[in-house]
Amino acid sequence: MVEARWNGALIASSDDTVVVEGNHYFPASAVNAAFLKPSDTTTVCPWKGTAHYHTLDVDGAENINAAWYYPEPKDKAASIRGRIAFWKGVTVG
Repeated sequence: MVEARWNGALIASSDDTVVVEGNHYFPASAVNAAFLKPSDTTTVCPWKGTAHYHTLDVDGAENINAAWYYPEPKDKAASIRGRIAFWKGVTVG
């Protein structure tokens, strides 16, 4: 079981993650959406496509753009469609 935790909260938990470039991508259904706030931020990866971000909000503390996902990944990254990854101090393991 892989878990993602931040600010004392369990953000995600799953035994079905996909690891790409050292990051665990959790199924969206394994992520507690109550902690996610939409962000307008996007970035582009040459082989995965355009990433969109969420800010984590736990008990009023925000971790801006700490979660990302690829709504329309390129073919080589199709395995991460419908999945969310974390960084910026989120403990994953």
